[in-house]
Amino acid sequence: MPTQVTIVGGGSYQWGPELMADLFGTPALAGMHLVLEDIDPAPLPKMEALAHKLNETMGAKATIATTTDLHRSLDGADFVIVCISTGGFRSMAVDLDVPATHGITQTVGDTVGPGGINRALRNIPVLVGIGKAMEERCPDAWLFNITNPMTALTRSVCRETSIKTVGLCHEVGNFCMDLAIALGRPLEAVSASVTGVNHFPVLTSLEVDGADGFDVLRNLVEEVGGLASLAPYPGRPEAETFSKLDFAERHLFKLTLLDRWGTFPAAGDRHIAEFVSFALTPESEWGAAYNIELSPIARREEHQASYIADVDAWLAGTKDLQTWQSGELPSPMIQAMLTGDPFEAPVNIPNTGQAVGLPADAVIESICVIDGDGIRGRDRSALPTPYDEIVRRHVATQELTVEAALRGDRTLAAEAFALDPLAGRGDLQVTDAMVDELLSGTAEWLPQFASR
Repeated sequence: MPTQVTIVGGGSYQWGPELMADLFGTPALAGMHLVLEDIDPAPLPKMEALAHKLNETMGAKATIATTTDLHRSLDGADFVIVCISTGGFRSMAVDLDVPATHGITQTVGDTVGPGGINRALRNIPVLVGIGKAMEERCPDAWLFNITNPMTALTRSVCRETSIKTVGLCHEVGNFCMDLAIALGRPLEAVSASVTGVNHFPVLTSLEVDGADGFDVLRNLVEEVGGLASLAPYPGRPEAETFSKLDFAERHLFKLTLLDRWGTFPAAGDRHIAEFVSFALTPESEWGAAYNIELSPIARREEHQASYIADVDAWLAGTKDLQTWQSGELPSPMIQAMLTGDPFEAPVNIPNTGQAVGLPADAVIESICVIDGDGIRGRDRSALPTPYDEIVRRHVATQELTVEAALRGDRTLAAEAFALDPLAGRGDLQVTDAMVDELLSGTAEWLPQFASR
């Protein structure tokens, strides 16, 4: 039987095209069966047409099906990739707008902070539902989750179902690639180990061509004029794209953490800023002092429009098809699992010792080995202080969030908000009011709270 890959959220204009090109270009998946499932039928005809065009162009010899029936899409699946957004931009607008009225500006709002917690509350029951449906229809399949908030969602499925589940993110890989380009080196020259949670994976080691990568970064900062010169100022000349100066300006916040604490999380600054209480403040102009830009709904809508325009252009033949590997992790992991050839990557799985001192079974992002036997941690390392305390607090917050989402318990939800460094940094009564407004504003996607 051909290997079947089901994409839940297969109508995604952002994820669908990249994932399909990756899958069709994976040698071990030649002749595969691809199923695109989405609760919204509107984008499926275009995605199906694009799938056939990619399949023919790339010679993948795949068969393709689409459906809005989740259970039918899971029948026979070997791998299930989940890329959904419960409530879409309407719910995300509430995640950003309500906290802003209470003095909390978020750069992304999809992982931690008030937006991340609220997003988790509506997505957790959906992800657990997918896991339970897989128990009925394809109990031996792998669930690859690329939906945010990744840690909380992956944790919920691992806790509540027997399905083999892993969370996949490109942030660590993107950072390593970014550093390699800035230094004029191939990607293979950069080697990293991380421990932490998704979007806050702290580097426990970094090497560039065998040398200490942290020293390489310190030298880079000095070469471009020091940390103080990287902050925005009137008349600052524009850095050349992908130059050392451009790299340093775009990573100013993490380089500031390197200067103070000796290492940093290898994710984008706009993500890691939301994990601490001191980055997004009036004094920093909500991150602008660190060159961090906000991601308002209007910008996300612009990105969505560009994704749709790309699909239309590909189908019309006015733009060359994207047939190269995107760098996302599902396809190389499937290749490793099917062939047995080991592949190493930063992924999110339950802690079985790879994060020393953190709770067992908490979902941790670390470098893992993927092969025919599944996924296992490659490293065993402890987080340096104060990162250990920051990550520990977020693990506790995420445990509360998972419990609150599954029980529909407003009291537990309020505890999660209060514990989060960004969501809970204000007056407790103000935080409680914000929680009520967030839950009320997204009530149509929170049925578990309706009767409480």
